[in-house]
Amino acid sequence: MSRDALVVGINTYDRLKSLNAPAADGEAIAQILQQYGEFQVTRLPAVKDKENQTIRIGKQTKVSLTQLERAIVQLFKPDGKPPDTALLYFSGHGLRKNLGIQEGFLATSEVNPDAGNWGLSLQWLRRLLQESEVRQQIVILDCCYSGEVLNFAEADPGDRGKGRDRCFIAASRDFEVAFEEINSQHSVLTAALLKGLEPKQDRWVSNYTLVDLLNQEHHPFPQRPIFANSGEAINFTRKWNFSVVNSTVKISAICPYKGLSYFDCTEADANLFYGRTALTDELLEKVRSGNFLAVLGASGSGKSSVVRAGLLYQLKLGRRLSGSDTWQLKIFRPGINPLQNLALAFVESELSDIERASQLAKAEELIAKGAVGLGQLITAAQTQRIVLVIDQFEEAFTQCQDITKRQQFFECVLGALQRDDNKLCLIITMRADFLGKCLEQDYGGLAKKIQEHLVTVTPMIREELETAIIKPAQQVNLVVEPELVSQMIADVENSPGSLPLLQYTLTELWQQRTEERLTLTTYSKLGGVRGTLQTRATEVYESLSPEEQQATKRIFLELTQLGEGTEDTRRQVLQRDLVTSQHPEFVINRIIQRLADEKLVVTSTLSNQIAVVDVAHEALIRHWLLLRKWIEESRDILRQKRKIEAAAIEWRDRGKVKDYLFQGKRLTDAKVFQKEQAESLRLSNQAEEFIQASSRQKRNNSLQFIGFSLILPLIFLIYVTPGVIKQIKINLLWQTVDAARGKEYSQARIQALEKLVQAGEDLTNKDFSNADLSGAFLGNANLRGAILIGADLSNAIIVTANLSYADLSYADLSGLNLLNVNFSHADLSYANLSDAMFSTGTVSGLIPNPSPANLMYANFRYANLSGAHFNSADLSGLILSYANLSSADLSGADLSGALLGNANLSSANFRYANLSGANLSFTNLNSADLNSADLSGVKLIYAFLSNANLSSADLSSADLSSADLSSANLSYAKNFTPEQVKSASNWDMAIYNKDFRGKLGLPPEPAK
Repeated sequence: MSRDALVVGINTYDRLKSLNAPAADGEAIAQILQQYGEFQVTRLPAVKDKENQTIRIGKQTKVSLTQLERAIVQLFKPDGKPPDTALLYFSGHGLRKNLGIQEGFLATSEVNPDAGNWGLSLQWLRRLLQESEVRQQIVILDCCYSGEVLNFAEADPGDRGKGRDRCFIAASRDFEVAFEEINSQHSVLTAALLKGLEPKQDRWVSNYTLVDLLNQEHHPFPQRPIFANSGEAINFTRKWNFSVVNSTVKISAICPYKGLSYFDCTEADANLFYGRTALTDELLEKVRSGNFLAVLGASGSGKSSVVRAGLLYQLKLGRRLSGSDTWQLKIFRPGINPLQNLALAFVESELSDIERASQLAKAEELIAKGAVGLGQLITAAQTQRIVLVIDQFEEAFTQCQDITKRQQFFECVLGALQRDDNKLCLIITMRADFLGKCLEQDYGGLAKKIQEHLVTVTPMIREELETAIIKPAQQVNLVVEPELVSQMIADVENSPGSLPLLQYTLTELWQQRTEERLTLTTYSKLGGVRGTLQTRATEVYESLSPEEQQATKRIFLELTQLGEGTEDTRRQVLQRDLVTSQHPEFVINRIIQRLADEKLVVTSTLSNQIAVVDVAHEALIRHWLLLRKWIEESRDILRQKRKIEAAAIEWRDRGKVKDYLFQGKRLTDAKVFQKEQAESLRLSNQAEEFIQASSRQKRNNSLQFIGFSLILPLIFLIYVTPGVIKQIKINLLWQTVDAARGKEYSQARIQALEKLVQAGEDLTNKDFSNADLSGAFLGNANLRGAILIGADLSNAIIVTANLSYADLSYADLSGLNLLNVNFSHADLSYANLSDAMFSTGTVSGLIPNPSPANLMYANFRYANLSGAHFNSADLSGLILSYANLSSADLSGADLSGALLGNANLSSANFRYANLSGANLSFTNLNSADLNSADLSGVKLIYAFLSNANLSSADLSSADLSSADLSSANLSYAKNFTPEQVKSASNWDMAIYNKDFRGKLGLPPEPAK
């Protein structure tokens, strides 16, 4: 293998300051490359050392532009056969010309910028590297200069993913200068390079191990080397005086193949991931140069694997893109609720359950604001860049059936890309046949964005397939027969979705290996690539009992999303939704476990620990003939089943109100389906409950009709029982309530409701949205889960009522006495609660045994609570983001851990309140009274505290970053430091005691 190096070190300049280090730098590099790297080194400038009769780099010899150009051309584009490896090292001055466009140059001795002579153009070097046929290219630029900047991007040849290996290292970032090291004859970069290139054992030092060392070095100067690696590892140096040790360990008990699972972003998976080096390089280049990337390909082409084990793992290592090891990498699938899953991606997995719940609530709160909120999440992240990966993007179409949610999701993630700082990089993986779906609506320019930033995952070429088969086996000292390799490649070559089948077959071959060999004989017995999967799946199915077979068939049909003009896809299902009266939970759990052990399905859990089930790969849906037969036989029945179950889910999500129940022909058809499919495709328990509720509602309607048609005849009163009479009266009252739906005000409706409450009628889940119920007496009413969106409850009496889980968003509850009311889990977002009384300290003697309202997990986002009374109430963990609490009385209230971000708390009374750990970021606390409040650990980032009274408040560990402290009173505040205060804005305009002013370096206040 031929290895050439050109080492340049220029000390002497005519019009620039002469340097001391470059010649010594270059000579040291040249010697280590010769001694340990088997490089043929050319030095520039070269002089003869008369004492040793050797060639070295001249310390005072000049180098012209012509000399440097010719030497570089001879290295990368020689007249004869190019070397296998070519290395250029340059140490000297670097210049940047900035006249209209920016250009970087390597300065030669005669440079004279005033006369237009700048030296060797980095753009010229870039073009030369692109045209060079040298397979392994190395460029190291240690440019030392005063006030000028080396333009890294100009010399970087880019053009990744073309089968070439490249290493590019520069001394500093584009806004830094490079330095000579103190007490050393070398520059900072070269001193680190010499340390890294000195081999410590009989193993190669490669560009990746060298970069690892550069990342670990910490220098006293504001200079950090930058680099870009692509392709396979390039060997630099190695000690040759020891025998080679075979590092391959016999660990054949570990399967080196992945079956139907994708390769993930882990060291174990990445070490077995082969054959996609060129594609990984191409993806890295796209991420380096842009902020959006769409990876499209056929199902089974390896999109998820190359993004996870290829791109993300390389970013995680930080060996190929400088600084990428410090980036935050987040990955998720859209699923049924894409916005919720997006919020989950920003929750740290290592936190406790309570901390995760709090972080999730904050993330969901911001995501609900769309692109602006997502942008705030990204801005707040302590990282240079966030790489957000949406894997299996097609789930936004196949799983999320709510068009509004889908549109909001697309607008959110695409809108967040409109940033100037390039901090967000968005990557999606999607099946290519779903590109047409992206064109059906505008979706915020989604289709255009994909087409402009598209990378297509094409089938592996023969050499890549061979690498993917052989290299993992070598990791565990396993032999693969050459004849087997040839046959497997012939069976899958040019097949776009064959990679899962290939990996699955290799896994089966490993399980049936003979003397640590994978053989063609075993492969033939398995039935080849396509036969292996369906044979194994059928064997598993046939090994089950008849009852289990029936359940397994239903499970796989449930896990299949029927294509509408596209191929059938997999469908993630909650494991509990697979349970029916025919197949109870213990049966389903047992079968799922068996299928998971056989790698035919995959199980996981959502953030709330709910188990979900997935087909291991769509290859199973496409190639298992038995499943294909089931799907084709059941396609129309499945569509009808899904419609009924979708209606049942909507009814559940809407609070089980009767308006969403089936009636008429739809109910009749559903009941017929339920009866006919009781033994095969049984409906879910949720759907069966839905049909029962629909039937019950139908009977109630019939009873009403009978009652009204017979109520007038006197004879009816003789024979009916009091219970029937009572029910008829209740039905008449409900008719009055329903008849007033949509009216602004109805005294008859209010009177009917009051009578229903007096009769103990259950108002659970009833719909009173936009109803005018002002002045109504609803004390003790059971309104659990009721829909009161936009309802007017002003002047109503609802003490001791149960409003848990009720939807009171936009409702008017201003001035109400809310003692003993149960609001747990209620939605009060945008509600008007101004001057409402939530706590016992506000009234006495009005009701027996008064207690504060139960506000556990209630949602007050954007609610108007101005002037409300919460004194001494328990509000810990409450969501009050964007709420208006101006002038509210919160004295002594427990608000520990509450979410108050962006709330209006101006002039509110927080005396003696517990706000420890609360989030008050962006909150308006102007003129608020926080005297003696516990603010330990509170987040006050960008909060407005002007004129607020913080005297005697406990501020230990409080985050005051960018908070506005103008005229805030911090005299006698406790447990805070000058550093905390100085992180705020207008901190010098706040009021402090004399001693603390001195600690802040402020002059004493003038005498009054």
